[in-house]
Amino acid sequence: MFGMSITKRWLYSTIVVITLILICVAVMVSFVFKDYYHDYAKDRIYSISQSTAIANYFSAYLNADKETFANCARSYVEDFDYTNICEVWVLDREGAVIVTSTGFMPQEAVCKDYDAALLSSSGKGEWTGSFASGETVFALTVLLPKTDGINNGAVRFITSLADIDRQWHNMNILISAVCVFALLLVFFSGWFFIRSIVKPVNLLNDITKRIAAGDFAVRTLSSDRDDEIGELCRSIDFMTEELARTDKLKNDFISTVSHELRTPLTAIKGWTETLRDVPAEDTQVFESGLRVIADETERLYSLVEDLLDFSKIESGRMTLRLTLIDVLAELDMAVYVFKDRAEREGITIEYESPAFTAPMMGDADRLKQVFVNILDNAVKYSSVGGKILVTALAENEQLIVCVQDNGCGISAEALPHVKEKFYKSNLSAKGSGIGLAVSDEIITRHGGSIEISSRPHVGTLVAIRLPLAAEDQQDGKDN
Repeated sequence: MFGMSITKRWLYSTIVVITLILICVAVMVSFVFKDYYHDYAKDRIYSISQSTAIANYFSAYLNADKETFANCARSYVEDFDYTNICEVWVLDREGAVIVTSTGFMPQEAVCKDYDAALLSSSGKGEWTGSFASGETVFALTVLLPKTDGINNGAVRFITSLADIDRQWHNMNILISAVCVFALLLVFFSGWFFIRSIVKPVNLLNDITKRIAAGDFAVRTLSSDRDDEIGELCRSIDFMTEELARTDKLKNDFISTVSHELRTPLTAIKGWTETLRDVPAEDTQVFESGLRVIADETERLYSLVEDLLDFSKIESGRMTLRLTLIDVLAELDMAVYVFKDRAEREGITIEYESPAFTAPMMGDADRLKQVFVNILDNAVKYSSVGGKILVTALAENEQLIVCVQDNGCGISAEALPHVKEKFYKSNLSAKGSGIGLAVSDEIITRHGGSIEISSRPHVGTLVAIRLPLAAEDQQDGKDN
C-alpha cells in the first residue's frame, strides 16, 4: 500500500509535517494554559493577602508576649474568610508555626517561601512545589512589620494546585484527542484524495504500456471526470486515436510504396529481359523498351526523392539555399517539363507565362520541386481529355500561382487531410502520398502557404502563395 511514490511523498511531506505541527501546537497550548491557571491561582493568593490587612491586624501585638501574639494569631485565623480557597498559617518570630486554619499542625514545614521573604526587600516570598504527600502547592509568605530590625513573625498562605494540575491533565487528554482526530481526519481525507489520483494514474500507466505495445483500441475509463485527470484521459484517448490513424496511414503508406516500387521495377525488369532477346535490327521495340525503362526509372527516382525529403523533414535536416531568384522561371520550367507528358496522356495544360518578373528569396530547386508535385497530382487525377489551367499573378507583394484541373476532385471528408503525411485520398492512384506534405513544408519554410479547394467530379484548385522580395533585397542583389 505504501510502495507508491506519490503516496510516500504525500505521507512524508504532509502527514509528517502536520503531525509535527500538531505536536508543537498541542505542547504550546498545554503549557500556556498551565501557566495561565497557575498565574491565576498566584494572583488570587496575592489578592487575598492584601485584602486581609495583615499589618493592621497584627500592629498592636508586634511587641506583645508569645501568649498574647498566639491569641491574636488564633483570632486572625478564626476570622479568615477564604479557607475554601487556601490554607493560612501564622509563624512566630523564630519561624515556627503557631496556628493553622485547618487546626492541624504540619508534621514537616517546608518554608522555602519564608526564607525567600526574609531575604526579600518587599517582605514577601513565594514557593511552588510538592509536600511529602505529593500534593503540589503554591505558598506565599508575608512578613509582619519589623521593629528595630527584629522579625515579628509572618503569615503564610497555601493553596493546592492539585485541582488545576488535574484539570490540566484532563485538558491535555482532550487536546491530544482533538489532535489525533484532526490527524486521522487529514489522513483519511487525504488518503481518499490521493487514491482518487493514484488509481487512475496506475490505470493510465497500464494503458500507456498497452498503447506502446501497439494496442490502439484501448481507451481510458476516467475521461468523464471534470478535472485534470479527466483532461489527461481525454488527451490520451485523443493521442491514441491519432496514433491509430497514423499507424493506419503508415501501413497504407508502406503498402503503397511497396506497390509503387514493385510496378516500375517489374516493368524495367520485364523490358530488360525482352530487349535481351530482341534482334538488334528491331529498333522500334528497342525505342519503346528504352522509353518505358526511362519513364519508370524517372518514376522511381521521383519516389526516392520524396522519401528522402520526407526523412529530412521528419529529422529536421531539411535546409533551404536561399538566393534572389525569379520564381516564375521555375514555374515555366516545371510547366514545360509536364506539357509533353500531359499530351501523351491526352491532357491539355494551358499556361501563358506572365510578362512581369517575380523576384523572391527562395531555393530554386525546392520551389521547382513543389510546382512539379502539384502539376504531377493534377495530371495524375485527370482523365483523357482533361484540361489543366496554370495562372500566376502578383497581388499585395505576393505571387499567387494557381493550378486548376477538371479531374476527379477530392471529397469534403478527405480535403482537410490531403496535406498530411502518408495520406492518399485515392488509394488506387499512383504516388507515395507524401509529395503534397513535402511541398507544404517547403512552401511554409518560404513564408508562404498552399490552399486547396475541390469538389468531387468537378475538379481541384491549388493556390500557392509566396512572398515577393522587398525592394531593398532586390537592390542589394543588383549592387
